[in-house]
Amino acid sequence: MVPGDEIDVVDEDQRLHEIEDLLEAESLDLAGLVDAVGSVPAEDAGRLLSLLTADGREMLMEALPPEEAAALVADLDESQAAEILGDMPAKAVAKLVEELDSGDRADILDELDADEAEAVLAEMSPGAAEHERERMTYPEGSAGELMSREFLGYPIEMPISELVRDLRQKSDDYAEYAVQYAYVLDGEGALCGVLRLRDILLARSGRTAGDLMIPDPVSIDVDTPLDRLISLFKDKPFLGIPVVGDGQRLLGVLGRERVDAAEQRLAKRTFLRVSGIVGGEELRSMPLGARSARRLAWLVPNIILNMIAASVIAAHQSTLEAAIALAVFLPIVSDMSGCSGNQAVAVSIRELSMGLLRPQDAWRVFWKEAWIGVMNGAVLGLLLGLVAGLWQGNVYLGAVVGGALALNTLVSVVLGGLVPLLLRRMKVDPALASGPILTTVTDMCGFFLVLSLAGMVLDKIS
Repeated sequence: MVPGDEIDVVDEDQRLHEIEDLLEAESLDLAGLVDAVGSVPAEDAGRLLSLLTADGREMLMEALPPEEAAALVADLDESQAAEILGDMPAKAVAKLVEELDSGDRADILDELDADEAEAVLAEMSPGAAEHERERMTYPEGSAGELMSREFLGYPIEMPISELVRDLRQKSDDYAEYAVQYAYVLDGEGALCGVLRLRDILLARSGRTAGDLMIPDPVSIDVDTPLDRLISLFKDKPFLGIPVVGDGQRLLGVLGRERVDAAEQRLAKRTFLRVSGIVGGEELRSMPLGARSARRLAWLVPNIILNMIAASVIAAHQSTLEAAIALAVFLPIVSDMSGCSGNQAVAVSIRELSMGLLRPQDAWRVFWKEAWIGVMNGAVLGLLLGLVAGLWQGNVYLGAVVGGALALNTLVSVVLGGLVPLLLRRMKVDPALASGPILTTVTDMCGFFLVLSLAGMVLDKIS
């Protein structure tokens, strides 16, 4: 450990013990608690809270003033924040989330269970709760669900002098906005143009918002899905885009950082589901029973499917006993084929999430993956066949295991490409179910091919 790391660990332990002592004191030193929490770097907030007990985290969040608690929560991953807030009274959570900006508020409410979120909404101010309920009606990951309602909008006929006066009088409120532009609206609230802040400051007297605006700005529909949003922000250097509804009515502004965060969350949850974490989220601070149940929900079906695959070996036990060298190559054939298939699964799931692939594209996927399977299967089969043949000095053994790997690679990549499409058509999460299905089929097929081909030339390899 380098000296700097040791100092960091000591500082972290001191902060943790200081906060624990303040929480356990007979009379709460609120100023001291606020100072102690405020001394925690933003990047360490999540770890510090994970080291506290569940009761300690709840006590801390309830003891802090709402604005201080909100500042702490804003530094956390939304899943960790939701876990902590989910154990708190709805009234306390409502006060806290109302102090957050609209983006952080939306992320946390979306992570709460439906019943918990509704209980919090019932305790929020009517206006804020109405906005959140409306946001929740939009599809997950859409522009409407991700957009911020915090923007500057002014009537087209407003004099610039009045607009500047408004900016100055409400500067404290607007300081919280991610302001890049002011938006110009007609009498119905429809988007007409945008105003650059530089143009506002340098405008001559007597000009109006309509005189200075850049007309017909780029905008996106409120129902635009996440895959299109990702592509748009990758293709264009926008920091934010206005979001419009019917009649071009301005509803909000979507910032690049919100789309980037949504893409990262999607990638994280997809990775966790593929890894067998049911629900797409797990933290070690979660209750032991819940964590165990989430993992077993994926592991139990897997053990059943693996027993089915193992039955193929049992059915060819005599062949395996006569040519025991085959036992060395069975796991290689099944594992290598599984790796190839998982590559195809990953590509299909990625393209599905980006909107580049749909279930009706199955025939195109079949041919694309079949050619990959033929090429990669030939290379891998030749390599394994050479190793097996040279090791045992038996060309027939090499042909059996090499041919089995080549054929199984072809099967696995075709299935890996098609299974996510089939599951999507059946309304099943491809990321969660593709892995177990592919593993079972490639194991069964690999065992069957090795043992069946070996049976045909058993007298040559035994």
